[in-house]
Amino acid sequence: MDGILPLWKPKGFTSHDCVSKARGMLKTKKVGHTGTLDPEVEGVLPLCVGKATKIVPFLTETDKVYEATVTLGYATDTEDATGATVETTPVNEFISIEKIKSVLGTFKGWITQTPPMYSAVKVNGKKLYEYAREGMEVERPSREVHIKHIGLISPEPKQEGDTFTFSFRVICSKGTYVRTLCVDIGKALGYAAHMSCLVRTETADITKEDCYSFDEIQQVVDKSSGEQLLLPLSRGLAHMASWEVDDEQIEKIKHGQVFEKPTHIHQEQFTVMNAGEVLAIYQQHPRKTGLIKPVRVF
Repeated sequence: MDGILPLWKPKGFTSHDCVSKARGMLKTKKVGHTGTLDPEVEGVLPLCVGKATKIVPFLTETDKVYEATVTLGYATDTEDATGATVETTPVNEFISIEKIKSVLGTFKGWITQTPPMYSAVKVNGKKLYEYAREGMEVERPSREVHIKHIGLISPEPKQEGDTFTFSFRVICSKGTYVRTLCVDIGKALGYAAHMSCLVRTETADITKEDCYSFDEIQQVVDKSSGEQLLLPLSRGLAHMASWEVDDEQIEKIKHGQVFEKPTHIHQEQFTVMNAGEVLAIYQQHPRKTGLIKPVRVF
């Protein structure tokens, strides 16, 4: 069984929980996820099965699409709704849509983020959330992330009591902490803030519409192996350029032969295809100009 299981991760599950459950349902040990989602976040979590586990790093590196809700008025130690309140700034005004859009626009492009203490980033070999649980705060390395798109979505912004909420959609690079983005947006508006809701709607070319819930998967595997639920490897690599080869080249590809670089390929890495099937991922040869070599062969 080889392919990508497009799972809609439910709230309350870690990404590792999802892998374990899928292994049991599909009766195979070779399953890997393609980017961690916090337990309280739901959304698209492609699981790679069988030989598709070889493309995990290439799917993990792709852009992700999220829909997030920001709540202004108080900040938490986890930067989301699960944490303890650490700062309050009551909101006594209705913030205009024009002002929110203007502030969101300042976050488009390359931005610098400092990972939250409650995250899996390692400092001196220890995860930040482990320090946080011990009541310790350590210096955290900043990182550059790319915000390709960010914009307001429904429902309409809402003022309630001392808080103010609004939702936005963001397309961002690997490593982006949407929690931190929400906090920074709040600061730019002049208020303490946290992320009150988050849903991941896309990973690479795999969308919410492609996904199955665990209940839907169970209904299928009760009657069959579940193989029909899997997407081909090509769906997980659709963001990469491709080189179509003829039947005579297939065996050479499978044996990892070095080739001259196709003239239409300009990317560092790309897929090698035959009749819609992914045969390999190749890259420019690091030492020999004009040649290409395999990174993964399937």
